[in-house]
Amino acid sequence: SLSSLILFGGEIFAAEDTPTDQPTTLREGGMSLEQMGTILQRLDKDLSGEIGNWQLTIADIPVIIVTDDANNRMRILVAIRKADTLTPDELTRIMQANFDSALDARYAVAQNILWSAFIHPISTLHDRQFIEAVGQTINLALTYGTSYSSGLLLYGGGDSRGIQQRELIDQLLKQGQPT
Repeated sequence: SLSSLILFGGEIFAAEDTPTDQPTTLREGGMSLEQMGTILQRLDKDLSGEIGNWQLTIADIPVIIVTDDANNRMRILVAIRKADTLTPDELTRIMQANFDSALDARYAVAQNILWSAFIHPISTLHDRQFIEAVGQTINLALTYGTSYSSGLLLYGGGDSRGIQQRELIDQLLKQGQPT
């Protein structure tokens, strides 16, 4: 059910008893651009760019991080391929992955490029969450064309598990039959 998907995914925040006329607020991570820069420098000693707009390389994958501090937004981006060459089947597959195996990173198309992207408010990020977001974004790019996975979880109820199993069956059928 939808409620079990919501409970299964994402962070769970402890509910506090508050009067009904008082708004409930979620814990914030307190991430700042300076803190992001420090973390990124640890991940790649050759980090380049300026505060709020960085380029780095992890696992031989170029990563771009852009921020809009005034609007409390950030993006982690990895270019995958030209978008105008995607087939309808490939577009369907990346949308299926966005549902169950991409997790917090997502496939996106902009400027005729297929991207792996993580988009999030800056102030609610925690250090670990930010580092995991970088990893998920890279994993999603690395697994494009195979498992289409960010590497953390695979939610039930989507198509990825069945498709991945079907791909194996199709491969075995092809290999096992005479040519």
